[in-house]
Amino acid sequence: MASSAADDFARLVSRANPAAARGQYAQPGNVQGPSATDYAMDPFFDDEDDSAAGPHYPQSMHTQGTLMDSVPDLPLRANAAPPAGVKPTASTIGLPQGWDFQDEPVALPQPAVASSSKAPRRSSRRKWKWPWSKEVQLEGEREIFLNDAPRNDAQSFMSNYVSTSKYNVATFVPKFLAEQFSKYANVFFLFTGVIQQIPGVSPTNPYTTVVPLGLVLLASAFKEVEEDMKRHQSDNELNSRMAQVLNTLTSQFELRKWKDIMVGDVVRLESDSFIPADLVLVSSSEPEGLCYIETSNLDGETNLKIKQASQQTFEWVTPQSMTSIRGKVRSEQPNNSLYTFEGTLALETPTGGFSGPSERTIPLGPDQLLLRGAQIRNTPWVYGIVVFTGHETKLMRNATAAPIKRTQVERQVNLQIVFLFIVLVAMSLGSTVGSSIRTWFYSASQWYLLDTSTVAGRVLIVHHFTDFLTFIILYNNLIPISLIVTMEVVKFQQAQFINSDLDMYYAPTDTPALCRTSSLVEELGQIEYIFSDKTGTLTQNLMEFRLCSIAGSEYAEARDNDSRDGLRTFAELRNLVAGGNPFADPGAIPNLVEGLSPAATSDPSRERDTLKEFLTVLAVCHTVIPEVKGEKIVYQASSPDEAALVQGAELLGYRFHTRKPKSVFVDVGGQNLEYQILNVCEFNSTRKRMSTVIRGPDGRIKLYCKGADTVILERLGPNQPYTEATLAHLEEYATEGLRTLCFAMREIPEAEYETWSAIYTQAASSINGRGEALDKAAEIIEKDMFLLGATAIEDKLQDGVPDAIHTLQQAGIKVWVLTGDRQETAINIGLSCRLISESMNLVIVNEENAHDTAEFITKRLNAIKSQRNSGELEDLALIIDGKSLTFALEKPLSSSFLELAIMCKAVICCRVSPLQKALVVKLVKKNQKSILLAIGDGANDVGMIQAAHVGVGISGVEGLQAARSADIAISQFRYLKKLLLVHGAWSYQRLSKLILYSFYKNITLYMTQFWYSFFNNFSGQVAYESWTLSLYNVVFSLLPPLVIGVFDQFVSARILDRYPQLYQLGQRNVFFTRSAFWQWIGNAVYHSLLLFGASLIMFWGDEELAGGYVAGHWVWGTILYMMVLFTVLGKAALVSDLWTKYTVAAIPGSLVFTMAFLPLYAIIAPAIGFSTEYQGIVPRMWTAPIFWFSILVFPVLSLARDVAWKYYRRTYRPMPYHIAQELQKYNIPDYRPRQEQFQKAIKKVRATQRMRRDRGFAFSQTEDSSRQDQARLIRAYDTSQSHHRPTGL
Repeated sequence: MASSAADDFARLVSRANPAAARGQYAQPGNVQGPSATDYAMDPFFDDEDDSAAGPHYPQSMHTQGTLMDSVPDLPLRANAAPPAGVKPTASTIGLPQGWDFQDEPVALPQPAVASSSKAPRRSSRRKWKWPWSKEVQLEGEREIFLNDAPRNDAQSFMSNYVSTSKYNVATFVPKFLAEQFSKYANVFFLFTGVIQQIPGVSPTNPYTTVVPLGLVLLASAFKEVEEDMKRHQSDNELNSRMAQVLNTLTSQFELRKWKDIMVGDVVRLESDSFIPADLVLVSSSEPEGLCYIETSNLDGETNLKIKQASQQTFEWVTPQSMTSIRGKVRSEQPNNSLYTFEGTLALETPTGGFSGPSERTIPLGPDQLLLRGAQIRNTPWVYGIVVFTGHETKLMRNATAAPIKRTQVERQVNLQIVFLFIVLVAMSLGSTVGSSIRTWFYSASQWYLLDTSTVAGRVLIVHHFTDFLTFIILYNNLIPISLIVTMEVVKFQQAQFINSDLDMYYAPTDTPALCRTSSLVEELGQIEYIFSDKTGTLTQNLMEFRLCSIAGSEYAEARDNDSRDGLRTFAELRNLVAGGNPFADPGAIPNLVEGLSPAATSDPSRERDTLKEFLTVLAVCHTVIPEVKGEKIVYQASSPDEAALVQGAELLGYRFHTRKPKSVFVDVGGQNLEYQILNVCEFNSTRKRMSTVIRGPDGRIKLYCKGADTVILERLGPNQPYTEATLAHLEEYATEGLRTLCFAMREIPEAEYETWSAIYTQAASSINGRGEALDKAAEIIEKDMFLLGATAIEDKLQDGVPDAIHTLQQAGIKVWVLTGDRQETAINIGLSCRLISESMNLVIVNEENAHDTAEFITKRLNAIKSQRNSGELEDLALIIDGKSLTFALEKPLSSSFLELAIMCKAVICCRVSPLQKALVVKLVKKNQKSILLAIGDGANDVGMIQAAHVGVGISGVEGLQAARSADIAISQFRYLKKLLLVHGAWSYQRLSKLILYSFYKNITLYMTQFWYSFFNNFSGQVAYESWTLSLYNVVFSLLPPLVIGVFDQFVSARILDRYPQLYQLGQRNVFFTRSAFWQWIGNAVYHSLLLFGASLIMFWGDEELAGGYVAGHWVWGTILYMMVLFTVLGKAALVSDLWTKYTVAAIPGSLVFTMAFLPLYAIIAPAIGFSTEYQGIVPRMWTAPIFWFSILVFPVLSLARDVAWKYYRRTYRPMPYHIAQELQKYNIPDYRPRQEQFQKAIKKVRATQRMRRDRGFAFSQTEDSSRQDQARLIRAYDTSQSHHRPTGL
């Protein structure tokens, strides 16, 4: 049986490298169907990971007059989807041994001679869709014709143009107006502006409301256009990327923009290129059409995925062969399932008769689908046929339209405006009643008013309504029209502060923070939940070989002051290994297991032999494929951990450089050593280990094994001298958050190997249950091993991530990690980034069906409730995988799942699809009154970024698309700390104070007008000169709220960073509560009543001035106006926490400006006939002592209550930020670091105890134990023949 397996491998190699066998690559017409051998391979996408909402599956597709020709011996083929519309049969599921299909060779027509070398220009049409139109669900199958552009154009497929912007030319006006008039203030002012146009109704100029409203809308429109233009620029940059597209007339590839790529085009992609559309893989530079892709943009995983072309197409490696094919691709309609694909490739083959060409059908499945957003890795080139473009790609189907987001503060302002409008209506109704009473009862006695209206006339409802509208206009500025534009300006300026913050500037990529949506800045100060991606957001996508423990000794790159005792350097290790060559004499290596006692461990030669065996395991036991680029070797690995281990071996002097189908070559000290690979027992999540059986240069057969410490320790033999020391090192590594692996070996006698090899070969030949059979065979040989040591790999976090997460948790923010990575990796990262602490109890949900998931969640929820009812409080962390999450998000269980998740301090969702990420965010958003933030770096994160209240994208890395769709883009996760705790807290507090103060200042002035109505017979007479009244909001009181909103700081950034608990003020909405709003309104009414009463007393019976003049209406009104202005400016000074030069210019500056401007205006305006009310007022008022007495005394008396209340609050009922202000003012030192050092020591002890039970291990290649074909794939490679690879040109 062993010889039969060797023959199979020989045939596989000859197929894998046809250049070596025939001297050149065959053309498609020479494709021959090989013999059937059952290969299986874990496909990149797994149906088990379907999105929770479920994809749209098209109806069955039917092939007319075609035969399904299955090719079962292709790796990955046994698991590929059957042809669309064909039910799975024995031939599509897996064939018994001995079955063979004698397929006809595919004869392809020769390309026609083109009359012109230039391909006809294809129309790149975009499907126009109205914003309100519903998407049509396509049914049936999609037919794409190969090398037949006119027939594809006739089907009106969507173009490859992609847009993530909010507006376009057609939708800007309706969308913008809908958003603006969702703010009730704008609706109210529009209503006021309309009724001002009615003749005889408005007591003011008809344009005093319309013009300011127009300016407000123009300012908002300018801001929206500027922000959306940035999105358009990002879209244009993406759509203008270039790709190589086949010109069918010249049989050459030409550069074409992504947006011009059409369905049916043949695209050539090179290594490190991003995939521009969904493609069917046809062929590649690698043996058997293999292709490596990285999908971190799609599912967050950095492990390279293997795709494979159909065996009947992988030899089409020239443009001429691609041009010559004729036929069609039948596929499912566009849908959002990233993990499924059904299709067939129907090739036309001439029959030689009169019946015309016949079709030959090739099944296509997920293994042949390359998704937009993924990246080609470690593969020089691939050919692909475009099947889905633009917004029909699976990536874009998982995205949602950019939503219009409104903040909680905006919604509260809307509600407060409704309250004020009700007050305004009540005041207008009261004044209308007063006006009617005056007319009914006092019109005769007030004959001097020349009122011609009669009682009968006043009964008419139209007159009541006219009076009502008049008072509405008179009091309309109770709602400040400047508030909205001031808020927009302040938010825009806050966004500029974020953009220009050097603390959030990332120098290595020259990337500052970028606030794309300034309207959301205040919500940064109220975040309660953060939903974060892992890969690229928390981590750097880099694995680094940090430490190793060999023969009980610990080695590292270098020593420092914090290094543990006994730590050696890698340089010392290399020198120790160089002390002798074990392969110079086969008898030089004794059996490491036999007769070894603890006393023998001190033998230097024994230690050196152990070191060499350890390094040999690193260099040999893996599935890495080396690729030489110049003088450097690049390792292609399905796991970054494996690549890091091989790179570690190279660093330590064991350089793996060549892989052949049956052996690997390692350079050790300039000597090229060959190790024959006899068998590979692959890794999976159940085994948690990988073994390789090799025949070394000395002819001995050895088993090399690496895996998690728990599974390795169980399989060790007696007399293990290094176990205790290795375990101690493992605990140290685990407490540092490193990913650990144990390494062991054993020597296998020849007879034992022959017996076991037969068992293994029989297991590998099984059809049903092959994975389980291989696992059982591996168990037989993986025993009585000798422990060599362990490694520690660092999944490098971004700088400052642990501190940032810890600080955010101290601020009361719950962090949820939603990742596509597997469970062990996610837990390990959670520990290293301090998301999961040592004291937390893990609740792991990993069930296979809905019933078990519901039962588990219900039981744990009840247990936790009963525990907390008894007074026991324990920190919990919830870990749930994608399959269980699918069931947990269904309606019957979603409420229980959410309740359980909210009880946990941290939540990690593993193996989740992009749609599931968005659904988790929406579940929390719908059921919790909390502000949510989502942060990610890839296209797979766009859904949750747009679903959250605030979306943050990680920018600065090429190809990452989340930043384009996010509200704010930053370069590093650690910047989130300052973005929220400092900029967010400031923005929320500033905007709250701005809004409340704006309401206060307007109500204080315009309530005096209401009090005056009681003394002017509700005639609608104004107390103040009309243009002075207009300048109140526009000039005199404009700067104080603006400066408060831009520059005020209730505490400094240093204090906010030192005491993150202050952030909870925003979470509880302390500064902008309903009670705070009514307290400010009540204070404004109190001040207006006090000031109006004081002025009334001072001018009762009219004041006689010097020279015999009486004060008159305008002197009294102007003095009252100045009293109000001095009071509101004094209030601004009281509520300002930080005084800058801008504050001085705004508050005292506004006062000085008013005192200088008003007399000049009162002189010039009457002189030029602009306003006659101020005729002669300057010499009478500015020389009167009562004027100076009123503006200096009464504002102080009015604010005395405010000063007393402020003193009482700060002294007897201080808020947390009051105490922080005192700490800041007197620079009181913080003695907490001593306590933190003590707590850190305690945490380290707890971490050691915890890691003994649960330790992360390092690597993974395959997740499904039933499909293990890594060994067969690596045997398809012969890197010594890489110069024979085709160029694809």
